[in-house]
Formats: sequence, structure tokens, C-alpha cells
Amino acid sequence: MRILEGEGVTKYFGGLAAISNVDFHVEQGEIFGLIGPNGAGKTTLFNLVSAALVLKSGVIKFKGQKISGLKPHQICRKGIARTFQSVKIFANMQVRENVLLGALFGTSTTMLSADAAREAAELLDFVGLSAMSTIPASELTLVDQKRLEVATALATKPELLLLDELMAGLNPTETAEAMELVTNIRAKGITIFMIEHVMKAIMGVCDRIMVLHHGEKIAEGTPQEITTSKKVIEVYLGE
Repeated sequence: MRILEGEGVTKYFGGLAAISNVDFHVEQGEIFGLIGPNGAGKTTLFNLVSAALVLKSGVIKFKGQKISGLKPHQICRKGIARTFQSVKIFANMQVRENVLLGALFGTSTTMLSADAAREAAELLDFVGLSAMSTIPASELTLVDQKRLEVATALATKPELLLLDELMAGLNPTETAEAMELVTNIRAKGITIFMIEHVMKAIMGVCDRIMVLHHGEKIAEGTPQEITTSKKVIEVYLGE
């Protein structure tokens, strides 16, 4: 079943097409990757799905229902959560308070404070931040801030999680741990749509991958098909 699909998705900035007539779909339960050179339109596509930007033309559907035209909070409460290329956290709040906000305000159902606190504690344990729950989020390292952002997104109980360069800036050990986290999230029954530049990561965890270049889709397929595509090698991967 297709959990997310886009048809003719287009977005202009001035006269420049950041995304041009892109068709795509994400199957429920898969890890779907999105790659391409800087400026290819990857984060723009995430911004269109999450309603941070408004479509110029085309349609985006979630579980068969049109979501293009909704507000970001409505998208979130329908079951789509995201992280950001530049980490977005409440730096002056405690680590656990960040996750509590997601649990209390990011879902379509009302949650009791005690239940939200229990949910936050479980998610901090899941991402490996239990020991840091009461420190200010600003004191976390980059890798732990990324983990916190993931926990906060998961607190909204998404069916689909958009991960925007979760592994950027991480060392090889941290990258391997992040890859494990991604597969563990999928094991919870959450579908993942991820942007990534770390090729080892994207090829290692994704079921399918889409490639954008200058706002256009130039390839889509399995990791094996993408790594052997002459067009993808020419514009992005290199020899």
C-alpha cells in the first residue's frame, strides 16, 4: 500500500523551478531514500510534504487522501513527522521537556500528563538519551541533539517519519549507530522517507531510492539499480 504519493509536484522560487513535475510514492513499511547534489530540491520536497511550503501545482496524498493545502500542524496530527537539516530543538528546555511537547501537542488525541511523561521516558530510552533527560538540550552534542529531535518527532506518534540528513556531521561510529536507529524505528512499524548524503548509510538501509537533479527526478530504484545507473554516476556519485 502506498502511504505517501506525489503527482506532478512542482514548486517555483521566482522563475526557478526548485521541484519540477515530480512523481513519487512511498510504500507503507519501507525505508525510501532521497539523494541528489546540493540544490537538487530534496529539502524543498520535504517542505512541500510537511506543508512548510505551498505547492505551485500537483498533489500530495497521504494514505490516499489529499494533504496538499493543509497546515503543518494538521499534517503532523495526521501522522507525518519530520526532522530538519539544521536541528530544531528547544535549546533552553530540558531534554525530556522537548519530547513531552511532542507527546502533548503533536498528536490528534489528548494525552494525560502522566501518560505523556511515560511516553517521553520510553522514547528517550529508545534513542539512548535517558541519562541526559534533565539537562538543557543546548548541552547535548550534535549527535545527541539529532537523537533528541528524532525522539520528539516520534512522540507525535507518526506513521511516516521524514528524516532530513540525520547522519550529516557524524563520524563513522555515530553513523553506524544512526543507521541502527533508523532500522529500529522501521521495526516499530513506522515508514521512513530519508534524505541523506552518506552513501554507505543510504545504500545500507534503504529499500528504494529516488534521485533528484535540478528539481527533476532522474532515477528511482533499488540501491543496486541506483549505484549502477550511468546517469546517477554522471551527475552525482562519480566514478
